[in-house]
Amino acid sequence: MTDTSTPSAEQSTEETASATAAESAGTEEPKKSETVTSDSDLFRQSEIAADYVEGLLDILDYDGDIDELVSAGRPMVEVVGGRLQPLVGQRGATLEALQELTRLAIFRATGSPSRLLLDIGGYRATRRKELTAVARNAVEKVKEHGDPVRLEPMSAFERKCVHDVVNAISGVQSESEGVEPSRRIVVRPAD
Repeated sequence: MTDTSTPSAEQSTEETASATAAESAGTEEPKKSETVTSDSDLFRQSEIAADYVEGLLDILDYDGDIDELVSAGRPMVEVVGGRLQPLVGQRGATLEALQELTRLAIFRATGSPSRLLLDIGGYRATRRKELTAVARNAVEKVKEHGDPVRLEPMSAFERKCVHDVVNAISGVQSESEGVEPSRRIVVRPAD
């Protein structure tokens, strides 16, 4: 999981360091100000999201089957059907925007921020496979030449996919650099 938010002024450096250490170790430690969300709350978020997305599809006159679920501690909504590519957009840009709008709809209904993951037409699964190949290719170049490899700018979802692959391979490490929308990953030899 990658937290792209910035720590609040009240959050101490110690809390930030322990959260970063837990994140890099692959574990998740709830922050003191966060409450752990139950599966029923997460499923409720996915139901709210599904209703919102269904309304959008009706307005846009698109047909799609909507599945709401909870996976890996996150609410998810998957839309499948034909003619959905315009809702994904170029490199998933429209999908990312729709996901943010859907998260806002959840926030409006619940008063709590959501980590909802929206997928349309299986785009995220397909993109995850592509990014796995990109990450492995970058790792091979780093291991072969010993020089850092900078990848193209990516969304938070895409960067997370690449970080997951790189972090599972010994001898290399990855980090994000830059500012949205030009934030990218650098793969380099491990220290």
